[in-house]
Amino acid sequence: MRVTLDTEVLSLMSNKRRASALKSLGVVTVRDALEYFPFRVTPAVRVGSIADIRVGEKVAFPAIVQRFAVYPMSRGGSRALVTVADSGLPGVRRGGTATLVFFSYKRHYIDWLHGRLQEGALIVVSGDASEYNGAVQFTHPQVMVVEHHDSSALIPDIPVSPSSRSSASAPHADAPSVEAALARVSRPQPVYHASSRISSQHIHDAILAILQMLDMQGAQDGAVHDVTASVAAQSATQSASARDAAESIAPPEPTIVDPARIAAQIPDIVPDDLRQERGLMHRAEAFCAIHNPSTPEEFAQGIATLRYEEAFVSQTAMLRERADSHTHRAYPCAAHTTPSAPAKLSTPTASTGLLHAYIGSLPFELTQGQKDVIAQITDDMSHDWPMQRLVQGEVGSGKTVVAIAAMLRAVECGYQAVLIAPTQVLAEQHYESIRRQVGSLPEAEGLPIMLLTGGLKLAQRRKVLATAASGESCIVVATHAAFSKSFQAPNLALVVIDEQHRFGVDQRQALFEGDGPVPHMLVMTATPIPRTAAMTWFGNLDISWLTELPGGRKPITSVVVNEADSSTMGQMFVHIRKRLDQGERAYVVCARIDEDDADSFDEGYDAAPVAPEADLDGDGVPDDAQPAPPLHSVEQMSQRLAALPQFRGVAFATLTGRDDDETKHDVMERFSSGQVQVLVATTVIEVGVDVPQATNIVIFDAEHYGLSQLHQLRGRVGRGGMKSWAFFVTRAAEGSLGAERLEVIRSSTDGAEIARADLELRGAGDVLGDVQSGKRSSLKLLRVVADADVIEQARADAQAVIEKDPTLRGNVQLAGAVLDFMRSTEADAA
Repeated sequence: MRVTLDTEVLSLMSNKRRASALKSLGVVTVRDALEYFPFRVTPAVRVGSIADIRVGEKVAFPAIVQRFAVYPMSRGGSRALVTVADSGLPGVRRGGTATLVFFSYKRHYIDWLHGRLQEGALIVVSGDASEYNGAVQFTHPQVMVVEHHDSSALIPDIPVSPSSRSSASAPHADAPSVEAALARVSRPQPVYHASSRISSQHIHDAILAILQMLDMQGAQDGAVHDVTASVAAQSATQSASARDAAESIAPPEPTIVDPARIAAQIPDIVPDDLRQERGLMHRAEAFCAIHNPSTPEEFAQGIATLRYEEAFVSQTAMLRERADSHTHRAYPCAAHTTPSAPAKLSTPTASTGLLHAYIGSLPFELTQGQKDVIAQITDDMSHDWPMQRLVQGEVGSGKTVVAIAAMLRAVECGYQAVLIAPTQVLAEQHYESIRRQVGSLPEAEGLPIMLLTGGLKLAQRRKVLATAASGESCIVVATHAAFSKSFQAPNLALVVIDEQHRFGVDQRQALFEGDGPVPHMLVMTATPIPRTAAMTWFGNLDISWLTELPGGRKPITSVVVNEADSSTMGQMFVHIRKRLDQGERAYVVCARIDEDDADSFDEGYDAAPVAPEADLDGDGVPDDAQPAPPLHSVEQMSQRLAALPQFRGVAFATLTGRDDDETKHDVMERFSSGQVQVLVATTVIEVGVDVPQATNIVIFDAEHYGLSQLHQLRGRVGRGGMKSWAFFVTRAAEGSLGAERLEVIRSSTDGAEIARADLELRGAGDVLGDVQSGKRSSLKLLRVVADADVIEQARADAQAVIEKDPTLRGNVQLAGAVLDFMRSTEADAA
């Protein structure tokens, strides 16, 4: 069977259970296996003998099993004690003994160990040496059983049963010789993210086996590719490492895989001249260095090579997409534009100065940032190719004003504009805001401003769809309903997408299908995104930044409250009641909807994932090893707060993603009008909800949210020019990881700084959302904060390659990688 990168792992492995476990990790093909990268590598282990072991060091040594004994533990389970002695091999000091200790509550595991570690078995042990009762001890060490040996020749002075003295093949052998086993355990070991179904060691074994298959196939084909001179350097490094191990017993195992032989199956993606200029390994060489390193330095070089490759491919893809956009035709929206299609706006177009009138009607002065961004957008829209621009703005920086300005430029030129929001609540707020600000302008008389959501009554929906389909100049504010095939707008000149990462690629693409002109696209996000992250995710867009807050906005006071501190909790509730008595409002945010349903998280909840061995609550026990207390729910918290004496006579309401559209609308109306003073909600309020009287927000279980999401939630208050407060209620202990994360949000209101911390703590996919961003599976090694220099260098290199070869016809492998990157992005975002 011929092995390629697309060959399924299941077809190569006889152990189907292990293949199934790999599949559960996303490893289906050979390519998946090679790209399942370890997250770290262990240092090389000193090789020695039991007699010269120093307590506290990690060491590998050959030994003979002298005795296997099992003892019951007082609280159940068993303790296996394996006495081992120095092997008596040439070059090994004799006379040392040690004890290997294994604990387990599973009898079959102890039986399995006994079957492997029989008296007289020759093994190689690797682990951390400790001392117990004056004897050397290893707890749960790595053990490899050697396949064949003559125990009588090695251990004449060690009392073992006669049956074990004969030359025999071990029934559970892991290595053919002591040399092979020592080379295996003493080399730096890659460590992979594992699961309860498969260990890191077994993942490593499977990937090494696949590499060896590719190597054998390359040898049979006689394919030896001139990778680089570094392949020879790799072998030299391995030999040097062996010579430097002063106490090594045998020469190291020969190189398992020859990168030169697998290069034909794993062709390079980065052009040769660029690879050599940047001092990178060949792709095949990098895979070998990562999965079978001879030194930690070699591992690091392999990681650096493939990290650059990811940056280079992603930046090439973005630049290609950006260049392709200029080949499409768009409606030019410049001053004094004559529409290329009939429009039915009752007032003259362009000369009415609708955009100018709107800006003049605002009760505040635009910030310089808003002025600059509006100028950039109007210039972009004046061209006959589509604008593709991302406006990133801090919470409350005035992005909505910029979006309205762009839409007015389109409609005053006789065309149509659509603003798409991720939730009905936000769509309704945008609609009311636009209708209030624009509808009253004399210059906008007769301009249809319409709302399109899934909850509209049939007659209203038909009217909106008919107006859009007629080509009449209009503004439509919509939710996902705008992505349906029933929505047709033949003169659509501008699409504004709010919080674009909440929409899939296929959804966004639906608006740009057809034979006519492609609409200009303006993307808005309040999710703080560092510059290099924006370059990575949105490198195909021009990017504008809104960093100033409009006048009148006051800073929000952020307070972290330990939930166990009843005195501070009481003071917080008293403070909120005083503000409510002043006619203000308060939000209370919970992660869950129902008290009884542990999985009733709202769709918008963006939990900060708990890393292995993370201790968010600071009790000294890793969070993944203990049952977590249930997070507070909307149902529970609304009842609890309403029962407190501090809130006697206060009107409460709840809002979650489960509520139907009519309920959501009614709740927000009552909250905005003051009929409801406290809104207990899930993160459905996270984006765009704008109630100027809301001055307090309380977020329970705050340590479990992402920092960027906490920043977004905090931005729901302080929008009316009044002093405001954000309370982050937590159960995390002082000094814990959870407390450290909350200190970031407490001490900073700088979205870029918060985003950097969030990305460092959580990763790209978690910050923007796995499915919505569509980039998580495509970026396996690249760190958008730490690798800023790599990204910028890769973008410059990609630009140079595209300038020389715009179609990439001379870089076939790169062209294929770019296509794969875009396909995987679209598939993940669909």
